[in-house]
Amino acid sequence: MQNTLKTGQSVSLEQVSALFNPRDPQSHKGSFGCAAILGGAPGMTGAAILAARAALKTGAGKVMVGIAQTPLPVPYDSSNPELMLHEADDLLEIAHTMDAWAAGCGLGTSEQALSWLRRLFIRRQNAPLVLDADGLNAIASGEVSPTWGRGEIVLTPHPAEAARLLDLDTKQVQADRTGAAIALASQFKAWVVLKGAGTVICAPDLSWQLNTTGNVGLATAGSGDVLSGMLVSLLAQGFPMQTAVPAAVWLHGAAADYLVKQGIGPIGLTAGELADAARTIRNSGAK
Repeated sequence: MQNTLKTGQSVSLEQVSALFNPRDPQSHKGSFGCAAILGGAPGMTGAAILAARAALKTGAGKVMVGIAQTPLPVPYDSSNPELMLHEADDLLEIAHTMDAWAAGCGLGTSEQALSWLRRLFIRRQNAPLVLDADGLNAIASGEVSPTWGRGEIVLTPHPAEAARLLDLDTKQVQADRTGAAIALASQFKAWVVLKGAGTVICAPDLSWQLNTTGNVGLATAGSGDVLSGMLVSLLAQGFPMQTAVPAAVWLHGAAADYLVKQGIGPIGLTAGELADAARTIRNSGAK
């Protein structure tokens, strides 16, 4: 099988150049896909909202959020009322109509949360799925089986989550980050984004690359949720996996670099500031 990534190389600006392609002036919102997010249990509603805002501002035509609470804690997002908030059960009823899914951002570990995740695996059909946070922990614990169907999968663990999935400790993962990413991709037949300083991206064919954008400002709560939102957004827009995965990781880091150049961070940089920066980069190129 021909490698889908340039093994051992850093993600390049040329590789992500599709981010900057102009849009057809005849486009409409349906041209850019519907991204769906499942997450936001009590106390963690913000995780799902952060991912949704990032999906919207990275260019998805529509973003729907299945909040893991009944009833909904809020009727809409006052900062971005364009987001369509649903109870998880209601959104899962139409799961097959979504172009891409992200699940796990603040999903929680309750039996109801696990049931929603299992239901998504069945109902998403062939839509790509980004699995993060509590979604990964559900797989690692064995409470949810990785029987997620035929659609392509992206796993986005941080080192501790990767360690749980591999039955290792975090120090072992950090000692061989590339090896850990390859092991995950091989075990789950999935794309893997092993987050951290020098994020490792590995394809199911075990080709891999490193991302060099980003800075310590990304070490903040919600940063991973924003990355999940960027990933699901690009996938919903129709970018193929071999473009969407490295491009989202690159853009996430580039947004943090842009903010630091503007004097925002790295100390005190917040995850909620990344989406606007990413939007600026997509519209102005990589300058």
